[in-house]
Amino acid sequence: MIIDLFTYLFRFILIVLFQLLVINNIELSTYINPYIYIVFILTLPVDMKPWLVVLISFFTGMVMDTFSSTPGLHMASCVFMGYVRIFYLRFATSKEDFSGSIKPTVSRKGVVWFLVYATMLTFLHHLVLFYLEIYGFNEFFRTLTRIIFSTVFSVLLITVGQLLFYRVAKVNRNE
Repeated sequence: MIIDLFTYLFRFILIVLFQLLVINNIELSTYINPYIYIVFILTLPVDMKPWLVVLISFFTGMVMDTFSSTPGLHMASCVFMGYVRIFYLRFATSKEDFSGSIKPTVSRKGVVWFLVYATMLTFLHHLVLFYLEIYGFNEFFRTLTRIIFSTVFSVLLITVGQLLFYRVAKVNRNE
């Protein structure tokens, strides 16, 4: 349990530092703003208590808001994503996944499953984040374009990171 706590803390620090020091300093376009720090919330164990996921999402968003000078934007979008995550996982995973400490990663669930999962939750995160950022619907289609492009690029970076850092499970094809 203590080792898991230190592992999660180490992963959190690395992901947030990479987001703040590298990703936030790359100027891609007005329409592309990748946020890869949400992979920390995406890869929390499936059987983790929902209130704990929301609490971790709150603190993740708070850390990002503190260093990004965006009071409450990341916090609100992370809490929303953490809240919706449990409903998506109940719909998209089996009961066996909830019995063990399974992490929804590429190596555990497969590339296609992870792409759909990451795309859905990243889109919801970006939807809340970008519409709270402009605080209205006066630039609805411009913001929607920004959400779509940022979601695609964020999911691309998250998936590449998953493929690089997690070993993909081999499927037994002799059946």
